[in-house]
Amino acid sequence: MQGSQLTVYVANQRHRVRHMPVVEWILDEARHAGIQGATVVDIAEGVDVNGKYHAARFFELAEQSVAVSVVGGDDAIEPLLAKLHEGGIRLFYTRAPIEYDALGADQAHDAGEADQSHERRRAI
Repeated sequence: MQGSQLTVYVANQRHRVRHMPVVEWILDEARHAGIQGATVVDIAEGVDVNGKYHAARFFELAEQSVAVSVVGGDDAIEPLLAKLHEGGIRLFYTRAPIEYDALGADQAHDAGEADQSHERRRAI
């Protein structure tokens, strides 16, 4: 499948949108856009869009920068970007065109295939 990988960088986790921490809000908006999964990565050090240096310190973990990455079709990424823009919080993001898919068979298919494979091994 063709789509985009969207990575949103959050310089400060203390920010809130609609009474939710900004990372939780981004994940909630991604879910509403039909995006099934996301990856949240803590960033040890970084410089934000204003040039301010951020580093994870024991007493300042709420200020630790985070990257939220999602993958989806452009029909899901576009509405997500629009919602994030409407949130009123300044966020930096990157977007890259990608090809994506899941490896292996779906779960329902896996169960039946695993049973057949097990039966074949027993017959040998």
